[in-house]
Amino acid sequence: MDVRFTISARGKKASEPVIPFLKTHFANIPLRQIDSLFGFVEPCTLYGGRIYEGPQLSNNDLFELSAMGIGLRLPLTNHVVTEKEYRDYSAFFEKHHREGNSAIVTNDKLAHWIRRDYPHYKLESSVIKAIDSYARIDEAMALYDTVVLPMSLNQNLEFLAGIQDKSRITLFGNAGCALNCPSKICYGSISIINKQVPGAQFKCSKTVKEREVLGMVDFDLMPFLDLGFRRFKMLRAMPQGITGY
Repeated sequence: MDVRFTISARGKKASEPVIPFLKTHFANIPLRQIDSLFGFVEPCTLYGGRIYEGPQLSNNDLFELSAMGIGLRLPLTNHVVTEKEYRDYSAFFEKHHREGNSAIVTNDKLAHWIRRDYPHYKLESSVIKAIDSYARIDEAMALYDTVVLPMSLNQNLEFLAGIQDKSRITLFGNAGCALNCPSKICYGSISIINKQVPGAQFKCSKTVKEREVLGMVDFDLMPFLDLGFRRFKMLRAMPQGITGY
């Protein structure tokens, strides 16, 4: 069974070698089943999802991963992007533009520009887009190679069974606070913070107490495998277990 995982490198320091990192934090996933790692590689205002506080994957990490056939998945999930800003990062896109690498994208305009200018990147529709209907899945698949579904849909096997092309769907193998989040306002605030807007602040729709109670959730993958899903996204739990990096 060809099951593939994309792994979060968030929370990792660039100085920490990548193979020991994987063997420590994702020891139950064989390296041969890892499709890619997603994380920050160098400063970029197009990042989203998490606040950029420094690189997580070094050039040496990328070399080692590439040698094993594991790609880089750039988390370019900022809500807002201008074409000038995109063009300002041409050297960034060129550096990582190779077969096996991909970009996770929220802004459809950015996806169109990357598709036009850098055809070797695979494009993945971010979970931030909250694609939760068959019509929206079909719409996303017209632009993106793969589509990440919200964590909450893992609890709706009837809906998942009705998806026609399961080969292009990525499901979460585990879940943090986003599983039960009422509004996910953090993503928008992080987009502003990563633009380096003066005075930008992190926002969350939950209290700290709620996050502590919920913790991380590990899904049983067998029901998804039985339905025909083969692509999974794995987060690393923060030390306190509240949510994933």
